Amino acid sequence: MPLYEFVCDACQEKFEQIVPSFRSQATCPKCGGHEVEKLLSTFAMSSAGGGGERVPAMASRGGGGGGCCGGGCGCH
Repeated sequence: MPLYEFVCDACQEKFEQIVPSFRSQATCPKCGGHEVEKLLSTFAMSSAGGGGERVPAMASRGGGGGGCCGGGCGCH
C-alpha cells in the first residue's frame, strides 16, 4: 500500500497516511477532517554530513545532465 502526503483544508495540518488505493478517503489526524489535498511528494536523502537535513536527490548531485537549467545551456 502506498504512502501519500496530504494537507488538511480545515486546519492546514500536513500529514502522511498509508492509503489502500488511489481513490481511498484520507482523514486528518489532527481535526478529523475529510477535506484533504494530496501533495506531490519528492524523494529525499540525508546529507553526507549526517546533520539530519534533507535535500532533493537531484539537487544533491548537481542537478542532472544537459538541457536548460541542467548545466548544459549556459543560462546560469
